[in-house]
Amino acid sequence: QVQLVESGGGLVQAGGSLRLSCAASGRTFSTYAMGWFRQAPGKEREFVARISRSGGRTYYADSVKGRFTISRDNAKNTVYLQMNSLKPEDTAVYYCAADRDVLGSRDKNDYDYWGQGTQVTVSS
Repeated sequence: QVQLVESGGGLVQAGGSLRLSCAASGRTFSTYAMGWFRQAPGKEREFVARISRSGGRTYYADSVKGRFTISRDNAKNTVYLQMNSLKPEDTAVYYCAADRDVLGSRDKNDYDYWGQGTQVTVSS
């Protein structure tokens, strides 16, 4: 069992930055690929970024490529999402998720554990 707790969300102006964190419980964090997803009101939950177990491979949605960076610290059982050049369309609840697969997936149905989410609001 893995418990995930996100933090770092908030209200920011367009063009600003936020850094999300996701802290995981347990001693098996490094055996999970990790992903970030987001869900805006009335929309499906969508893939944002994912990172392999070791942190050596990262993948991004086209909509955030070049602006967001996913990273992890396995010693701290934490995955991060650095978000720069934020846009109003980035407004959503952001979730982290854990996948037993080595590389993770873009498909939310492949993930085994989810956090409760953290709200990010970008004003224009």
